Amino acid sequence: MASYNTVKITRQEEIAPGFYFLSFKSPFLVHQAQPGQFVYFRCSNTYDPLLPRPFSIAMVNEEKNEAAVLYQVVGRGTALLAQKKELDYLNVLGPLGRGFTLPPLGQPFQPKCCPKGLEQLKNFPQFFLRIAVVAGGVGIAPLFFLLQRLKDLPDLIIEILIGARSTKQLLLKPEIKNLSPQINLHLATDDGSCGYHGPVTEMLSTLLGADKIDLVYACGPKAMLKTVAKLLAEYNLPGEVSLEKQMGCGVGACLSCVCKTKGDKENSFRYSRVCKEGPVFPAQEIIWED
Repeated sequence: MASYNTVKITRQEEIAPGFYFLSFKSPFLVHQAQPGQFVYFRCSNTYDPLLPRPFSIAMVNEEKNEAAVLYQVVGRGTALLAQKKELDYLNVLGPLGRGFTLPPLGQPFQPKCCPKGLEQLKNFPQFFLRIAVVAGGVGIAPLFFLLQRLKDLPDLIIEILIGARSTKQLLLKPEIKNLSPQINLHLATDDGSCGYHGPVTEMLSTLLGADKIDLVYACGPKAMLKTVAKLLAEYNLPGEVSLEKQMGCGVGACLSCVCKTKGDKENSFRYSRVCKEGPVFPAQEIIWED
């Protein structure tokens, strides 16, 4: 079971107005974390605020034994976290939750590797050749960690689609470009200041309509994820989404972060804990409510 550890901050930088990149030393986390998992930070040296804050793991650096998060200042907890400096210490709990499903490295994809909800994967004889990764705003955080792992898979073409309100909120562009030549970067902004003028899901719809994608991973606002799931159902494609949800305990005990998912019987449902059964779910398992 994960427990709190004290870690040293190695970098704290505001990379865009209100958005921060924070890295810290944690050999254990670096070697245990999987893309899509998250950590809990105590944002101050006291119990005020009482509850820790959850942050997706954005990247790991095995050579330096460093992990990193990407966050936006949206309240008191993250405002306190933004005051932390390099060489300060943090109390961190993690890794937590269920991450993304990746094909195994170095061997053909086998049906036995296919978890519930991704049964369509067994129809592919080997690796997925064409993968779309769809990010909305700070939702790029867990997806960048995912890209770090996907780039090691052979014969992949990866289309990364990032949407934001404006150019200034398109995060980690240089880092993505430097990851791998097999990653194609597509940008969209609501105000048309960079790339496609409109929702990032419209670019995804174009790719799916051209039969250029076999699998989709996504993280971002609920409305975006709901549209992604609708498109996947329309084109009968597998995909996984990482949900953003307010959390209390982070370990599944308080039940404050539940979402509706499909049950085992037809037209049935269950409440799944985003911090425990998620935050990553097969897109078709979520019951998307307004």
